[in-house]
Amino acid sequence: MTQAIHDSDLDTEFRNVAIVAHVDHGKTTLVDAMLRQSGAFGDHEEVVDRVMDSGDLEREKGITILAKNTSIRRKGAGKDGKDLIINVIDTPGHADFGGEVERALSMVDGVILLVDASEGPLPQTRFVLGKALAAKLPVIIVVNKTDRPDSRIEEVVTETQDLLLELAATIEDPEAAEAAEQLLDIPVLYASGRAGTASTENPGNGNAPANKDLQPLFDVLYDVLPEPSADHDGPLQAHVTNLDSSSFLGRIGLVRVHAGSLKKGQQVAWIHYDSEGNEHIKNCKISELLRTVGMERVPAEEVIAGDIAAISGIDEIMIGDTLADPDNPKALPRITVDEPAISMTIGVNTSPLAGRNGGDKLTARMVKARLEQELVGNVSLRVLPTERPDTWEVQGRGEMALSVLVETMRREGFELTVGKPQVVTREIDGKTYEPFEHMVIDIPSEFQGNVTQLMAARKGVLLSMDTTGADWIRMEYEVPARGLIGFRTTFLTETKGNGIANHYSCGYKPWAGQIKDRTTGSIVSDRSGQVTAYALIQLSDRGTFFVEPGAQSYEGQVVGMTNRDEDIDVNITKEKKLTNMRSATADATVTLNKARKLSLDEAMEFCAHDECVEVAPDVIRLRKTVLDAAERGKARNRAKKAK
Repeated sequence: MTQAIHDSDLDTEFRNVAIVAHVDHGKTTLVDAMLRQSGAFGDHEEVVDRVMDSGDLEREKGITILAKNTSIRRKGAGKDGKDLIINVIDTPGHADFGGEVERALSMVDGVILLVDASEGPLPQTRFVLGKALAAKLPVIIVVNKTDRPDSRIEEVVTETQDLLLELAATIEDPEAAEAAEQLLDIPVLYASGRAGTASTENPGNGNAPANKDLQPLFDVLYDVLPEPSADHDGPLQAHVTNLDSSSFLGRIGLVRVHAGSLKKGQQVAWIHYDSEGNEHIKNCKISELLRTVGMERVPAEEVIAGDIAAISGIDEIMIGDTLADPDNPKALPRITVDEPAISMTIGVNTSPLAGRNGGDKLTARMVKARLEQELVGNVSLRVLPTERPDTWEVQGRGEMALSVLVETMRREGFELTVGKPQVVTREIDGKTYEPFEHMVIDIPSEFQGNVTQLMAARKGVLLSMDTTGADWIRMEYEVPARGLIGFRTTFLTETKGNGIANHYSCGYKPWAGQIKDRTTGSIVSDRSGQVTAYALIQLSDRGTFFVEPGAQSYEGQVVGMTNRDEDIDVNITKEKKLTNMRSATADATVTLNKARKLSLDEAMEFCAHDECVEVAPDVIRLRKTVLDAAERGKARNRAKKAK
């Protein structure tokens, strides 16, 4: 077991910094290099790439989903030979996980803004940078991947500084705006996270920095970032910014100590809030105190103001709570995040095949408990009741954030029914407002017409269009968030996989009018049974199928996509009739097209307004919300008469 940190080790200097960037610009890889060069890993310790992306989904998608912290100790790097401890928060780069970004920024005193040397600042760069500037945090610009053959370093630096000034002009707080403009005086760093090098000198396009390590980055961090504002002699104030759990310690709270100190076994005032926001105070004992060293949490006897630590002993501790001195309990401001923009329903699996798809968590009680558990650590999520006792409305920042939750539950053994994502609207002065997104699209110029037509159908308004390279153009749109539900698959099809699209929220605006969900209908099974090859062959000219011969189907299941803009009900279980007649060509081999297998994201995108997704560990199916064909027919007739 790792030894506890001694009191003498607490005589150190601190720097608390978050790394923010667009998706895939190299945050986690840079943190890997910082850890390696600081001796955080043992000589014989096996180290994997992107060590901070610990979750399976993070590694599979190649993105950071949860904000995580690590601690880097630099021997003798502080004033008067003191050790320097750099607490680093690796934040998500996707706007859908903005709650994690906002929470991370409440823990730090500065930000490293990482920008790709070729792609430059992209929409999520703008999103996270805007949050940092509003919080009056100093920003260090690091141009990463300078050794890319298509790097354009000087242009990227100019674009990033222009973005700083543009965002500073939009900040209402004069002090924050002035602080943002002063960031232009901070030196720019050039780095290659993969090579583990950094420099304050521009190495030139396509070259890694000439020096051999990240020492220039550590030097700028120490010189530019302020020491944590901390009252070492004042009464205790510690902010709970994240949660974790352990089979040995129970719930663990990650805290930033703003004043005083925390000790193992100490009595503290736990300031928490009920569902209506009312403040409550209860005295509790810190049973275990931990600090992060490298990637491990190790026991500590004391943690002083300015540092970040983990505590256990308070079973119901929540994000945003405060630990204070029992004799002088003063609460810190609660953590606030942007309002949810996308919602969908999540309930128990109600299909005829429920319980036969590898899941062992099937009841409403289990689903409700799991959603409530998710609320503990996810401040940007909301769970609301619906008219059905076995279904809940889940609201989040974006489609990806909700799909990650569903995929996580699926892997945990849940069987669910998931509704089509919808936008969360607001009523302002008697009018309906909906969330809008600012979208940046990079495409080869040959696809300009396809994308223009696609965005027009989704009520997108073109803001600007520029040439970004040989035969490439960048188009910026303002589009309703609901127009982007199901957008990704169609966009990739229209651009033959060459298009790049990113977006971020630009607030609420008046309802933009009706947007057509999709241009194709669904092929729906009209009975239960086993899918036959004969039926698929006979129906092959109707469209594309999602099922293969031998699979079980049921009435109301969406088994394919039609070539026309209307749903059709088919007998997918039809068998060939046997006769005594023979023909030379009767049994000729017929090639059956391969079924299209939908991922969870694709199924959620494809889903129509009257459909939902059956999610289970072994299978993902599309189905109609109303399974009975006769009932669906009556509903269609009523809708036609209403028009």
